[in-house]
Amino acid sequence: MFEKLESIISKVDADYADIRYEKKKDTKIVFNGKELTQIGSNSTDGYVLRVLKKGGFSSVAFTKEKDAEEAVLEAVQNAMLISENIEEPVVLTEAEVIKDTFIPILEEDPQDVSIDEKLEITRNYNTIPLKHEGIITTSTGYAEIIREKYFISTEGNRIREDLITTRISGMITSSDGSILQNVRVGVGGSNGFHILREQEEEFLKRTAITLDLLKAKPVLGGIYNVILNPNLAGVFTHEAFGHFSEADLIEDNPSMREKMQIGAKLGNDIVNIIDDPTMPNQLGFYKYDDEGVKTRPAQLMKNGVLSGRLHSRRTAAAFGEPLSGHCIAEDYRYSPIIRMGNIFIAPGTDTFEDLLVKLGDGLYLLDAKGGQTSGENFTFGAQYGYVVKNGKIGEMIRDINISGNLYQTLQNIKEVGDDLELCRTGGCGKGQLNIRSCHGAPHIIINKVVVGGR
Repeated sequence: MFEKLESIISKVDADYADIRYEKKKDTKIVFNGKELTQIGSNSTDGYVLRVLKKGGFSSVAFTKEKDAEEAVLEAVQNAMLISENIEEPVVLTEAEVIKDTFIPILEEDPQDVSIDEKLEITRNYNTIPLKHEGIITTSTGYAEIIREKYFISTEGNRIREDLITTRISGMITSSDGSILQNVRVGVGGSNGFHILREQEEEFLKRTAITLDLLKAKPVLGGIYNVILNPNLAGVFTHEAFGHFSEADLIEDNPSMREKMQIGAKLGNDIVNIIDDPTMPNQLGFYKYDDEGVKTRPAQLMKNGVLSGRLHSRRTAAAFGEPLSGHCIAEDYRYSPIIRMGNIFIAPGTDTFEDLLVKLGDGLYLLDAKGGQTSGENFTFGAQYGYVVKNGKIGEMIRDINISGNLYQTLQNIKEVGDDLELCRTGGCGKGQLNIRSCHGAPHIIINKVVVGGR
């Protein structure tokens, strides 16, 4: 394959060019209630060619090798048109030239597991909630994506990397005849099929929560000191903070660039935020991004001070900041954009029990349930929660929304637990879908959180 790619790129008359070829196999199994509604696999492949000429940077995606010559001409022509119509020419920061093949070590390759066995495991997990009175339906799906990627550039890069992602996830819905409640459930990762086995306890646990919510009281709206569990704290970190650490999202926003300057004191001294795609066995693990840049941990916030940013080669040059290896494409249909890998709040020293004592009275809120951001303001739902009195967990609550301002909330993080947990089924829909975008945190205490309710 490298020889074919070199043959294509050798025909490019430009200052720089790279080409990525990818084979993608997608396997899905879907249950809605007791009914199997989808099962099967689909294999596709294609190319993305990027060209830099006289400061104009363009890309073309194509799926057939016979279209390569036309794609080369189109990419060069588009780069020239762009160069004639932009004020600032594109510059790519220098990157290490790499020649490597990386095939991840898996704890059981899903390609060695039959579709029949995958079906039976998915059916088993889907059936667990349906055995309980009060559960009215489920939506459970198996998803497996295998990407075999090849990358070369006119600078001499020659990289192959495989990405294999598996998960079983869905929704459990309960009803008592007057109200409906639903809870998400999911297991998965990027380190092999084995992680999907023997997960019955997780589905039983989520079923119990869905049923308990029928008896829970709606939260009383107000301003509370709260503990967020790792999932909800991780979603806050990803959605409210992480996207503003992606250079391409703030480069044309003067007000955000002013606020997100390196060295700005944005959070409490105890807040440290890192994005690290190099963490083995985690959902967001990869070795090289889709520009051929080797990944590295990026310290985004240190002791409350903004200390880093996520970059492509283009934005690293534009901002005059170091490369991070965070330029990722959904697949062969897309040119890469800046994405998070494994983003998380670094752990502190307090146990969960310590946090309960320090909270005293407040709310313990768990698991994200939708939400949105608008500039520096955010609103997220929590799937469920508990009232905390005198450091003790009490009655369950539901219908919870939290809202706030990013910078004020970062200042109001008062305690950070020692129990870092990263998500097993993540994802991000910024422009393209990135199923391996992973978030996490320990339990954290945030003071003065606006909680919507009755």
